[in-house]
Amino acid sequence: MEVQTQSEKTTMMAEGGVNSQQSRSDNKDNVVVSNLKLERMLSMKGGKGEASYVNNSQAQGQHARSMLHLLKETLDGVQLISSSDNDIPFVIVDLGCSCGSNTVYIIDVIVEHMRKRFDTTDQQSPEFSAFFCDLPSNDFNTLFQLLPPLANNGMEECLASNSHRSYFAAGVPGSFYRRLFPARSIDVFYSAFSLHWLSQVPDVVLDKQNVAYNKGRIYIHGANESTTKAYKKQFQSDLANFLCARSKEMKRGGSMFLVCLGRTSMDPTDQGGAGLLFGTHFQDAWDDLVQEGLITSEKRDNFNIPVYAPSIQDFKEVVEANGSFTINNLQVFRGGSPLVVNHPDDAAEVGRALAISCRSVSGVLVDAHIGEQLGDELFTRVERRASRHAKELIEKLQFFHIVASLSLV
Repeated sequence: MEVQTQSEKTTMMAEGGVNSQQSRSDNKDNVVVSNLKLERMLSMKGGKGEASYVNNSQAQGQHARSMLHLLKETLDGVQLISSSDNDIPFVIVDLGCSCGSNTVYIIDVIVEHMRKRFDTTDQQSPEFSAFFCDLPSNDFNTLFQLLPPLANNGMEECLASNSHRSYFAAGVPGSFYRRLFPARSIDVFYSAFSLHWLSQVPDVVLDKQNVAYNKGRIYIHGANESTTKAYKKQFQSDLANFLCARSKEMKRGGSMFLVCLGRTSMDPTDQGGAGLLFGTHFQDAWDDLVQEGLITSEKRDNFNIPVYAPSIQDFKEVVEANGSFTINNLQVFRGGSPLVVNHPDDAAEVGRALAISCRSVSGVLVDAHIGEQLGDELFTRVERRASRHAKELIEKLQFFHIVASLSLV
């Protein structure tokens, strides 16, 4: 899932702090309510600190590597340009790139695979260009620091003895639910662990007068039918917009490889691994803050995680309704646990790993909503609760992913 930084956080956090009087202020201007504000704020936690995404995306990297054979199958279906057109660059895009080393690794894999394909056909390999795309709040600075130097002299000489890149790189800030690139300009779209992030929390979920109001919860795991329908509708609308934009931007003969959190249950209230991550100990920690008088119940209820893990049928219905893409492959893939721990029997380590993992992907939104100090209090309680259920987390916290390979009709 990937999205990052905190450039606007300070202006959104004026309410923060552990002062209960301050935390009880009735701030209707919730960061999650407004689509524009969510787009400006949503990101994985930037920088290189303990809870940063850079230092807490090993599981995503492992999951991505386990799917490389599926990615390469998609790349094998990409149409190679003719030798007479070798002055036209081969363009790759990572949508929802975040700021860790995973995106750099994947681009290297794609470039190397396509270069070998050109070599086997005796065609002159074109120049390669890679666009790293995410929301404007993404920590692009950290990402670019991870990029190896560009090979010089027509990509043939290395500026570094053992590490270089053989593609031109650029960052593209913006929501992938809209157009980002010129028409028919992209050969390969790659997006992993991002499309389950919605463009916004559905308005009705935060409307007290609506039956879909998610009272007492900060996520849809276990919510009522009206709430889950609203989340599903938002996912369908967002994915449809995503496909419409890509259908205009992709070159004829190009391909798209998509990975997002998914679920095996047909019941949308059962969000699988995402439900265990956000709907159990994280939920209970918010309740702790309410019970301790640090925030109001209304303040809790005005925060909802904008994530929807679709079923394979949810995903398929949107693609088929859009009509622009052929489904070459669509499956549910078991990715494994999001927790990376050295000692699974160490309850404290497991609890800490869950809290840090949760904070790396949701911490920016939490801090924007209740402030950094209360954010610290919240994730301390997540850690304590998770430590008490460490054995269960190790056994049951598994992520499943929807993996799709698409090409233009």
